Amino acid sequence: MREHHVWVTTRRLQPGTREEFERAWRPAPAPEGLHRAYAYWSEDGQEITGVSLWESREACDTWRASEAEAQRRAAMAPYVVEEREGFYRGRELTLPSAARG
Repeated sequence: MREHHVWVTTRRLQPGTREEFERAWRPAPAPEGLHRAYAYWSEDGQEITGVSLWESREACDTWRASEAEAQRRAAMAPYVVEEREGFYRGRELTLPSAARG
């Protein structure tokens, strides 16, 4: 099974700043080695979890240490109250087929 390299960041935002945060959050251009990225918001729009899939830990670490990422984080900072992040390795789970009756 193929192993995935995943960076997960959850941020609590200042109330009413989600749109401004979104504009600051998206990197341009996309980082090298980034395969996919997803964003998930809480119902109240004050918490956002970003999930990104990378080709390797090294590719993610290179981006995290880059000047472009430092600038992106500085642009997001005025909207962020709290941040948690972590790097994970894992794989896709195979789900059992639905029982047929």
